[in-house]
Amino acid sequence: MEFLKIGDRSLLYPIIQGGMGVGISLSSLAAHVAGNGGMGIISTAQIGFREDDFYKNPIVANLRAIKTELQKARDLAAQVFENSFKVSEQAAGFIDKLKNYKPFIGFNIMVATNKYADYVIEAVKAGADIIISGAGLPVDLPELVQKAQEISDNEKRTCIAPIVSGRKSAKVILKMWDRKYKTTADAIVIEGPLAGGHLGFSYDELHELGADTMASRNYKREKYDAEIKEIIEEVRIYEEKFGKKIPVFVAGGIYTREDIAHVISLGADGVQMGTRFVTTYECDAPDDYKQTYINAKEEDIVITKSPVGMPGRAIRNDFMDRLKSGPIPIRHCHNCLSHSICDRKTIPYCITDALCSAANSDENHALLFCGSNAYRATGLEYVKDIMHELTEDMK
Repeated sequence: MEFLKIGDRSLLYPIIQGGMGVGISLSSLAAHVAGNGGMGIISTAQIGFREDDFYKNPIVANLRAIKTELQKARDLAAQVFENSFKVSEQAAGFIDKLKNYKPFIGFNIMVATNKYADYVIEAVKAGADIIISGAGLPVDLPELVQKAQEISDNEKRTCIAPIVSGRKSAKVILKMWDRKYKTTADAIVIEGPLAGGHLGFSYDELHELGADTMASRNYKREKYDAEIKEIIEEVRIYEEKFGKKIPVFVAGGIYTREDIAHVISLGADGVQMGTRFVTTYECDAPDDYKQTYINAKEEDIVITKSPVGMPGRAIRNDFMDRLKSGPIPIRHCHNCLSHSICDRKTIPYCITDALCSAANSDENHALLFCGSNAYRATGLEYVKDIMHELTEDMK
């Protein structure tokens, strides 16, 4: 078996665990996915929400937690990897190749984040293997990473991967990085309309694709498959220009081995999955959050409006029903989003309060983001079992 090269690093299995905030993908989930050969991703969205000073100094708490969570993930991933591969029969056929393998761990950082540059610089200084960035176009990401690299002690460069949803956005960001910085992406994540959380599509686009309600019946997969192929074509232009492989990972609606095989048949190199990993014992989310997925029916999964200004996919609950009656008053601003995006006078609710409530088991005030397949969970699983199931044909 051959590793997948991303920048100057190697990934054992072409599976990225999607970054999910607040408090869903922190050190535990990322470590177990990375320790089992995938790419573990920590979400920086209010990453310091459990720090004592979070409500007084949220940005300071978040920046401090970036280093803490990554170190915890590194230490745990090393143990998981040792147990998963170096002492298992599963690895017997390629144990020599694994001798120098390092579990792959990085961060998801939203462009819409207030003090985005500070988060990127702190992640690089902490030693992130990769930064995956969406919720806006990460125009300055190469420059920020380079700046941080120069003041860090890291031997290897932090890889960069933009999240795109269409050929247009892929073309814009790749062309801009080429012109402005004479560089290109180390990987690309294509986030489709079935993904969880914030979506890079308008409400009309979601409806046209049959991705707004009951996606299992209505989704027009062939239509978005064509878009995926076009994005891959665009990426190949820059592969040829820069003389390097740029792996493409498809996200949104990926749940089974068959889903992985399908997107690879389109020309993708791998997948990003979030929802499937939420209902694992190792996920950082509280148990009642996971149980909400397990209890959900497909009709409970709906599209809602986020204060970020983008549609989002979530599980309908009392909080979402209350929003139909009007905005929920904001008592305290956490300065979590860029001020050009978040206006306290007009937003329907505070995204930080809603997501922190979910992470703190306060379901009455919680926004429960999820992917279109959340209803398929029937119970808790172990990450190692999911990874074994998904990679059985890759060994």
